[in-house]
Amino acid sequence: MTAKANKLNLFDLSMIVVSLVIGMGIFRNPASVAATSGNINIFFLVWAAGGLIALCGALTYAEIGLRLPSMGGYYKVFAECYHPAVGFTVNALILISNAASLAVVALIGADYVSDLLFGEPSGILFNTSISIIAVALFYGVNLMGLKTSSRTQNVLIVIKIALVLLLIASIFKGVMIEPHGYEKNAPLFTLADKDGFSLFLICLIPVCFSYGGYQQTINFGSEVKNTKILSKGIFIGISIVVLLYLLINYSYTQVIGYDKMKNAGAIGSLLCEAWFGKAGGKVFDALMFLSVLAYVNIILMSNPRVMFAMSEDKVFPKMFSYRSPKTQALVAGLSAFALITIIITFFGKGVDKILNFTMFLDSIGMTTSAATLFILRKRKQQEEMITGTWNHFTPVFAGFFVFSYFMVAVGVIIKDPNAALTGVALLAVLLALYFIFYYKKNKQSPLLP
Repeated sequence: MTAKANKLNLFDLSMIVVSLVIGMGIFRNPASVAATSGNINIFFLVWAAGGLIALCGALTYAEIGLRLPSMGGYYKVFAECYHPAVGFTVNALILISNAASLAVVALIGADYVSDLLFGEPSGILFNTSISIIAVALFYGVNLMGLKTSSRTQNVLIVIKIALVLLLIASIFKGVMIEPHGYEKNAPLFTLADKDGFSLFLICLIPVCFSYGGYQQTINFGSEVKNTKILSKGIFIGISIVVLLYLLINYSYTQVIGYDKMKNAGAIGSLLCEAWFGKAGGKVFDALMFLSVLAYVNIILMSNPRVMFAMSEDKVFPKMFSYRSPKTQALVAGLSAFALITIIITFFGKGVDKILNFTMFLDSIGMTTSAATLFILRKRKQQEEMITGTWNHFTPVFAGFFVFSYFMVAVGVIIKDPNAALTGVALLAVLLALYFIFYYKKNKQSPLLP
């Protein structure tokens, strides 16, 4: 396969963005957002605000991607704009949490397969086997090279978008579906409990995380046919996500009802019931497993590229920069990441309990990575790539985005200080490891001028 043939086009990039953002959360999170929003106006306002923040973030990362087009770009922005220690610390932790998250999501996907096939939960052996098969399958797909994995991702995400549109169209059925159960001990707030602004901030945390993930698109910065399509792909992809999110939330309120959806379980399956009656639950199981497969593939596509960039900068072992001469697949990084994920599946879904700190770390990561736009602009890096009227306003969008995610981080600290402390502690440990093992090496061969 020629180098040009193994590059991403605009459609590929747009679907990567959609894949990185739309997971399983949009089929569950709106129920908890409704429960803590106080009224329907705040509910829609927070989803619209989350969409606006995401669009500002898309414009911000689009320019960052143009100014620093490299493989593993999410590591590069930290390493080149701050310090290699920051790049190593943040991205090493992201790699660990992503592997754990992938293992947990694969195990959850196995639950949906069990319900689809048997109508009840299965044992540990079945769930672990299904999880390993899913990871191994897409490990093989990614070994075939970027074009094969991106085409596979395109098929998965197009089918998923079509199914989401089917759920949205349930409003035309003219029926109301009663929830089958509610999450016990889940928060439920009204305007009598807290003021509207406080409820808005509480809701903004899960909403912003539902919109997150697209920043990882810059990991593919050096693998596009034309660097300028990187910005278009990010913006098109996030625009699709915002539109789908607003429409499906409207469908929830029309088919289930705003009050009845508060803390309801599996609200996505209720939209399936509007179409398929009692069989809707089975259709939803298939939809959720498809979401899992799309997530498995995109995470296996993205993370080895960060490992490649870290290896090139000598903060990861040299073997992670190895690429297959035939397919250009990142064999060592892909193999290591898949193996770690498989090992974690044996620990079960309980691992998810230690991942709450990633909410805090993601907010800090988004805030600091987006802020690199101002550093890159000051350096006038790749200035010739920046054209168009909108680019004059990008610093304003970036400032709004940075402030928004800073407030989300503050919200997480207020909501769960232990999770924030855990995140800070792990960052400190990784930072110490960098200075113990890599500092002298990088001091002898500095990355920064």
